[in-house]
Amino acid sequence: MNAEQSPLPPVASPAACSLLGVQVHLLTIPLLNASIAQAVAAGQTKIIGHHNLHSLYLYQRDEKMRRFYRQADLIHIDGMPLVFWGRLLGCPLRAQHRVTYMDWVWPLMAEAARRGWRVFYLGGKPGVAEQAAQILRARYPGLQIETRHGYFGQAENEAVLAQIAAFDPHVLMVGMGMPCQEHWVVDNRAGIRANAVLLSGACFDYVAGAVPIPPRWMGRLGLEWLFRLASEPGRLAKRYLVEPWSLIPLVIRDIYNIILRRVHK
Repeated sequence: MNAEQSPLPPVASPAACSLLGVQVHLLTIPLLNASIAQAVAAGQTKIIGHHNLHSLYLYQRDEKMRRFYRQADLIHIDGMPLVFWGRLLGCPLRAQHRVTYMDWVWPLMAEAARRGWRVFYLGGKPGVAEQAAQILRARYPGLQIETRHGYFGQAENEAVLAQIAAFDPHVLMVGMGMPCQEHWVVDNRAGIRANAVLLSGACFDYVAGAVPIPPRWMGRLGLEWLFRLASEPGRLAKRYLVEPWSLIPLVIRDIYNIILRRVHK
């Protein structure tokens, strides 16, 4: 994989904290881009996952999701509720540690165009991802990007892997939604060739305008879910109104652990 490799200072292993039964890394957009650049320069492969309330719900119920997070090299936070809760637990989290693809996609593509990274996006409905790619190519001249929709069965899987391998991407974005995208990475880990594998959900749906982008101030305040719920109530009502209640035992456990630590000080 050839790409521009300007000298990079070593990227230190990011700090991590435990909350609600999982470990997350304190990552910002610049740190994530630097980690990808280092993986490209070293010829490594890094799997980059993320956690939000929905992923925590699935993590408790889906063994293959747990396998994915065990394989992930970096796990960033995608949800202000986790930032707020982590701060209450004493983790040194700030708003910039919440990285959502609606914010990251633009600096990521700018970096890819500047460094000559090839980007492959797998996911979305037929035509939507390519529409997003056209928008990104226009915005970032020189960006090398190829797409393939995510509506395929097991019989086509080898052809999909072959298409990705032929493009030889530095960055592979898998946008099939949770838990399908994580399952696909676990099932195909041996056949994936890329320096960074990102689990990007409906990112390109937003870029293409197929789904409205929430005002970014709502994301910073932890209110983005209200906008998304109003936009897609049928699809997201259970995610936002039902699933979080199942995490209450994890909240209680975190509080219990805090009390224990303080008692034993």
